[in-house]
Amino acid sequence: MSSSRLEAFSDGVLAIIITIMVLELRLPEQKTFDALFHETGLSLLTYALSFIYVGIYWNNHHHLFQVVDHVDGVVLWANLHLLFWLSLFPLSTSWLDEQHLARDPAILYGANLLGAAVAFFLMQVAVKRLPGGEKLAQALGSNLKGWGSMVFYLVGIAIAFVAPRWSVVPFVVVALWWLVPDPRVERWLEENARD
Repeated sequence: MSSSRLEAFSDGVLAIIITIMVLELRLPEQKTFDALFHETGLSLLTYALSFIYVGIYWNNHHHLFQVVDHVDGVVLWANLHLLFWLSLFPLSTSWLDEQHLARDPAILYGANLLGAAVAFFLMQVAVKRLPGGEKLAQALGSNLKGWGSMVFYLVGIAIAFVAPRWSVVPFVVVALWWLVPDPRVERWLEENARD
């Protein structure tokens, strides 16, 4: 199967995920900015964080499939595994917001982020074994950023047990770390375009 079909399907799912998350935002009961800040402020912040994460995965998903033209069943299932974890973002984001960063919602949110990171790692492994996938291995190198992100998610989950409101700090740090698109694949493709 062409990787473009997988990308198009994934793009559609990610667009739906973002739409569902924005529909979860609560409108303030009064028509003032003060009411917007006090009644919707946390919702906007948790939405923004999750929106950034969906954007990060969309961006890196796009980069991942620049190195291969065709995918097999293993990659399709690995992609569905990733989409499963990403499709839980509206649930974990909404619960985190509605419970004002309480312990269990913060743990679930961290577990959701960790599950998505592990799923993306497994998809990278699946892509690397395809014809042409060795290019991805060369482009990514040690993938320190990916491994570091998983460690930060585990730290955030651990913090949630003792100081739930502070558990989001590692999650924000990882989002900021990935906010600048990862240029490794594009750089590698540019350097090897003549091959």
